[in-house]
Amino acid sequence: MEILLYLGGILFMLIGLGLSIGLHEVGHLLPAKLFGVRVGQYMIGFGPRLWSRRIGETEYGFKLLPLGGFISMSGMYPPSKKTGPAKGLFRSLVQDARSANDETIVDGAEERVFYRLPVWKRVVVMLGGPLMNLLLGILIFTVLASGIGVQQGSTTVASLSECVLPAGSAQTACQPGDPASPAVKAGIKPDDVLVSVGGTQVATFAEASAIIQASPGKELPVVVDRKGQKVDLTLTPVPAQRGEVDARGRPVLDAEGKQVTHEVGYAGVYAQLEYMPQPIGTGAEAAFTQVGAVSSMIVTLPARIWDVGVSLVTGGQRDPNGPLSVVGVGRIAGEVAATDAPVLNRLVMLLNLLGALNIALFVFNMIPLLPLDGGHIVVALWEGVKKAWAKLTGRRAPKPVDATRLVPLTVVVAVLMIGMGGLLLVADLFNPVKLLG
Repeated sequence: MEILLYLGGILFMLIGLGLSIGLHEVGHLLPAKLFGVRVGQYMIGFGPRLWSRRIGETEYGFKLLPLGGFISMSGMYPPSKKTGPAKGLFRSLVQDARSANDETIVDGAEERVFYRLPVWKRVVVMLGGPLMNLLLGILIFTVLASGIGVQQGSTTVASLSECVLPAGSAQTACQPGDPASPAVKAGIKPDDVLVSVGGTQVATFAEASAIIQASPGKELPVVVDRKGQKVDLTLTPVPAQRGEVDARGRPVLDAEGKQVTHEVGYAGVYAQLEYMPQPIGTGAEAAFTQVGAVSSMIVTLPARIWDVGVSLVTGGQRDPNGPLSVVGVGRIAGEVAATDAPVLNRLVMLLNLLGALNIALFVFNMIPLLPLDGGHIVVALWEGVKKAWAKLTGRRAPKPVDATRLVPLTVVVAVLMIGMGGLLLVADLFNPVKLLG
């Protein structure tokens, strides 16, 4: 059964990845067709063709390697001038790219080419793919936050600490003679629902906990709902030392390097965790927070890839927040699906993983380098700047930017991406990230 669940998690992520890639290409396809560009192919995957079908002028299909997708638009760049054989590797690459581009320009459809579009339309076409992934990520995080909810402590008591353990002790279990916890002394029982604490109505466990922590040594009237009946109790939290942390959860240290502590009230009550729906904007906030995190990772990507290589050679532990290949994402999805946890918890983790994957696709594709979408956007914007400058200075409009001249740089970027992907693939096979122990 565990193996089936593991395979089910991998299948879930493969289907999710396929849909994400497919919708990314739809984000390019729809505006391209809307603006009249001739689209010859819409393909999911690379390599040998598995299946395809022509509808109108466009061939739709799947290829063997599900590592991405593409649409083939007519005339991405201006047609080349007829020249003789190119000399040198880079010049040959440029000429080959120009020849391939020329082949996409079909007789009778010379006006329906991408490079003739106004700059803003080209930007819309190229931005459509990454934006589709961003919107899908926002949708997934919104479903998680506002549809399913965020797991939080509820006002229902799950369990109690039977005693107060000695301060600074490594003891983890109650021993004879240990004082009973304030919650036990007060008569609170598992499954009680906290109605009010200290005379204040509470709707979440966080509200109840804040009142308790602010009242060390004080008697607090507590009302609980016990099987439909209101029960009045008195709770006296005992003083306890708690280490201070900053906004990022890091310990606050004093001048001697020791963690700063302060006195809080302790009762020994533990809450049941429940999924509580959040305001509708919470999902978008989470998505853009993820955008920031992925962007930070992209900036430090060379160093992170180096660390992956070192850990692969030495067998050291991988950074759980580091880059992954498709295999790595699949392995984590399989492990999540096979964990001994409620089905809803596993579904939430899988959807979180899929949402994060779409945000990563958005950020990565916005890198301003060819052959990525961000590179095409930069080329279009550069042409727009040149045209605007020519108009401002009264000069003749410049020719369209010939991005095939950047093919050597594009090849270098592509080789680096392939090398990075190959390293991550090997690392995920032989030294995978361990999130679940």
